[in-house]
Order: sequence, then structure tokens, then C-alpha cells
Amino acid sequence: MKLLFDFFPILLFFGVFKLAELNEQAAFALVTTYMSGFIAGGTIKPDQAPIILSTVVVIAASLGQIIYTKLRGRKVDGMLWISFIVITSFGSATIYLHDDAFIKWKPTILYWIFALAMGIGELVFKKNMMRQVMEEQIKLPENIWRVVSLSWVAFFIGLGLLNLFVAFVVFKGNTSAWVSFKLFGINGILFGFFILQGLYLSRHVIEEERP
Repeated sequence: MKLLFDFFPILLFFGVFKLAELNEQAAFALVTTYMSGFIAGGTIKPDQAPIILSTVVVIAASLGQIIYTKLRGRKVDGMLWISFIVITSFGSATIYLHDDAFIKWKPTILYWIFALAMGIGELVFKKNMMRQVMEEQIKLPENIWRVVSLSWVAFFIGLGLLNLFVAFVVFKGNTSAWVSFKLFGINGILFGFFILQGLYLSRHVIEEERP
């Protein structure tokens, strides 16, 4: 359930974009009728409608996650707030300037913020964020926790660079292909990293002594 909750905005973004892409004229009419006041110049090209609509939806979905969490009486964690702020900032720029470059930068900025926060926590404040999240489920030697933390820092930096390379080099001018990569490519890489790290950690788990 938690996994679906986390991926909900991404799935909506993908679904709305592909649906709008298949019905471009209807999407264009929708944006022109209801969103012209939020767009610089008041108009867009028809092929820009899918990214505008999907960006509006992903901002709304991100806000919905926060409202849902609040209504359930739970604390909204810092990562969710950061994600909402980045999505809203870059998404708003995408809508107003009708330029998809901003929303393409969004994943990279988010990954780099995660990397920066984890790196500063580990190297400056000596606080291992991954240990705080995972220690109840797994016991590891101190030096391995440091490896875990720094490996995530490096991974997020690399993933951010990869997103830029794919968005602006490999699929330059092809927003549809980038949207598919964002859902399937990036999440596939994340899943692969989880598996590889799990295999690595399994060799260093400290077994709890039984009475």
C-alpha cells in the first residue's frame, strides 16, 4: 500500500500524458478553455497540451498526498514536503512558460536534494539517514552503514545526471519517450539498485543472539 501511495503521482502523470497524447485536440481544447489565464501569452501549441495537463495533475496528486496524510492524523515526512515543493515549483514554471524543460529537470533536482541531504548528514553531522530508516529491520556493522549511505548519495547523483542525459540528449525533443523512461527506466534502475544492495547487505547482516 505504501509503495502504491508513493508512486501514485508518477502513475497519474504517465497515464494522463499518454491519454492526452492520444486525444491531443481534446486536451488542447481543455487547456485553452480552462487554463489560458495561467499560461504566458494565454495560448499554447496543440502538442504542448499533454505535458501541461499531466503537470497539473501531478501537482494536484502531490498536494493530495499531503492532505490525505494530514487527514489520517499522521505526520507528513520531510521527503514528501520536499517532493511537493519541487514538483510545484518546476511544474508551475512548466505550465506558465509552456516549456517542458522545467518538468524534465524536476527529477534531477529532487535526486540531488536527496543526495545533498544524505551527504551533509553523513559527512558533516555524522547522522546516517539510511540507518535511521532501516535499522529496525536490519543490523549492520558501523562501517557498512557508512557504505550504504554514501552509495545512495552517489546513486542519486548519477541518477540525476542520467535523467538529464536522457531528457536532453537521447530523447531531445521527444517528451513522450522521456515520460516513458521516467516511469519504466528510472524505476527499473531503482529496483535494480535495491536488489544489488540487498545482495550486498545480506553478506554483512549481524545476526541477533538468541537466548
